[in-house]
Amino acid sequence: MTAATHSSLFPQDSDGSQFVAPPRDADAVLAGLDPEQREVATALHGPVCVLAGAGTGKTRAITHRIAYGVRAGILQPASVLAVTFTNRAAGEMRGRLRQLGAGGVQARTFHSAALRQLQYFWPKVVGGELPRLLERKVQLVAESAARCRIRLDRNELRDVTSEIEWAKVTQTVPADYPAAVAKSLRDAPRDPAEIGQIYAMYEQLKRDRSVIDFEDVLLLTVGILQDRHDIADQIRSQYQHFVVDEYQDVSPLQQRLLELWMGDRENLCVVGDASQTIYSFTGATPDHLLNFRTRHPGATMVKLVRDYRSTPQVVHLANGLLNQAKGRAAEHRLELISQRDAGPEPVYTEYADEPAEAEGTARRIRDLIAAGVPAGEIAVLYRINAQSEVYEQALADAGVPYQLRGAERFFERQEVREAGAALRGAARFGGNDSLLDDVVDLPSQVRAVLSTKGWTTEPPTGSGAVRDRWESLAALVRLAEDFVRAKPEATLGDLVAELDERAAAQHAPTVQGVTLASLHAAKGLEWDAVFLVGLTEGMMPITYAKTDEQVEEERRLLYVGVTRARLHISLSWALSRAPGGRASRRPTRFLSGLRPGSSAPGTRGAGAAAGGAADRGRRKRRGPVLCRVCGTTLTDAGEMKLMRCEGCPSDMDEGLYERLREWRSDQAKQLGQPAYCVFTDKTLMAIAESVPGDDGELSRISGVGGRKLERFGADVLAICAGEELVGEDEES
Repeated sequence: MTAATHSSLFPQDSDGSQFVAPPRDADAVLAGLDPEQREVATALHGPVCVLAGAGTGKTRAITHRIAYGVRAGILQPASVLAVTFTNRAAGEMRGRLRQLGAGGVQARTFHSAALRQLQYFWPKVVGGELPRLLERKVQLVAESAARCRIRLDRNELRDVTSEIEWAKVTQTVPADYPAAVAKSLRDAPRDPAEIGQIYAMYEQLKRDRSVIDFEDVLLLTVGILQDRHDIADQIRSQYQHFVVDEYQDVSPLQQRLLELWMGDRENLCVVGDASQTIYSFTGATPDHLLNFRTRHPGATMVKLVRDYRSTPQVVHLANGLLNQAKGRAAEHRLELISQRDAGPEPVYTEYADEPAEAEGTARRIRDLIAAGVPAGEIAVLYRINAQSEVYEQALADAGVPYQLRGAERFFERQEVREAGAALRGAARFGGNDSLLDDVVDLPSQVRAVLSTKGWTTEPPTGSGAVRDRWESLAALVRLAEDFVRAKPEATLGDLVAELDERAAAQHAPTVQGVTLASLHAAKGLEWDAVFLVGLTEGMMPITYAKTDEQVEEERRLLYVGVTRARLHISLSWALSRAPGGRASRRPTRFLSGLRPGSSAPGTRGAGAAAGGAADRGRRKRRGPVLCRVCGTTLTDAGEMKLMRCEGCPSDMDEGLYERLREWRSDQAKQLGQPAYCVFTDKTLMAIAESVPGDDGELSRISGVGGRKLERFGADVLAICAGEELVGEDEES
């Protein structure tokens, strides 16, 4: 068994090759599996429970299991239903099954499978068409709150919407919501009685308008299967073998649906890891996984512990985190065994404040990229999305491209839809298109077509919508280049077919840039280098994690973050939020006894993390950043950049600001970089407001570090002084 290969645009075989021919027979499907994976693949009868640690090849094991059963003639493809939790995971599973010669197998999310059944049986059970599906429930929740005369701000609205979703997947009706919250020790964002009111009104408005939401899809399917035995029998006659991935994340409602699909049969294979249960706030529970053997006494149990993703150093840290865990999930933890060569040790860094932490992280990322690590193979992971801004700014200042995870789906973006239509037209009528007269190879054809939609050989300067559009088109160009390397004889029509298939699976190509994501959003992904930031008490564990079980889930969340790393893992924290603030923060308790210089839990700390004390000795302490208009201490990153409160009046010299922007644009063109790599807009605004007269004044502006001062300082000071730069046009 080879080490796990990097995630790719296209499915790969175990040796990393792409688009290989399907295995010649059933036995060939088993080739390359390790002993435990082979045990999973050949256990085709009765209930099977696979406890699979992070990076142990669980998707490989279960797809080879299905393919082996199909190729051996034991399973009929149409009789197998494999369910998972994301469209991306389902798309990846379908792709692997196709490659293994089992393309007729259904691999879907719970919601997708239930929706298909609901659409098919609704006319027979109820009559007419299925009610319209509500894509976003936030607006209806807002209206429900208004009708109840309850005011919600934007954050409360989002939280109340999540509470309604939790209530529905735990099969809690509005009248029972307050009692359910009290019983579960759930920390409701508002008075539970008020949320119960809003929930009841929301359900009423849906009925009045004949719409359903995503949770209703599961609830209605469950209702039909419970009430109509003839329909339940029809589904059971079609699907006779079930596979459930990420079983630790099933909600009570999903478990009930699974039981109704199965009836009294036991041809079920579940795969999960209790140590990766991080979605309990949505109703997920590992109890179904942990109780599997109790419900199915004769079940085959297999453990996958060979980690092909991460180095021994990363795996040692991950195991160390779980060794300190408590509770029922901890009793079933898996001790991973790395199958990779040794790599670098984890890096622990303590910073004086959050901006220093972000700047230090950006510097280290820039160094990794310079050393050959692709930007797309690096991630910065944090506990909450609000932490992203300071890292966005720091990466922009360092000239490092990045992407925020959780943005609009790739194939739903307007520019991608337009590009797809243009490529489809070119594939159909390309013989009459003069645009393609002088291009022969597939990537050149794609570049030619996309050039009419805004793609250029060089990216546009600056950030924003124009840059985002270009990045999407550039991702399609890279996809075409990868596709033709894998299939040299491929035509434009072949590529369009592949794009359509990927769009249906929501399997997007990777935009090249450092990933910024919350720890929850990182689940299921992996990178060469991972930076876990903001690891302080109050953030990890989060301050509202009060019960023992809530704290343990926070530990599991950090474990998920660590196990995303293949090679490099960096962990950092800041002693205060803002420069000059009181150094009152402490690094997370979860690293006690793991980071060098720290004591095991329950003993007094022996010192700072490796590098922490030395770094503090070398670093100069910053004083507080004060608003230069009213003198208030600034804590917001954007305000610190401007050196004034957002509400204080601006005395910016508009003419100076425009001259600085023109100069920045020229510099960016000369350097072949986006404009923000020279200075961001807010840094230019700060310069135009303060009009520095010397190096000292310029260096005090946030975003003007020593490197930029040395490179651009003379020009900026000359522009501020109203001087004409050497080489400027006469008219400027």
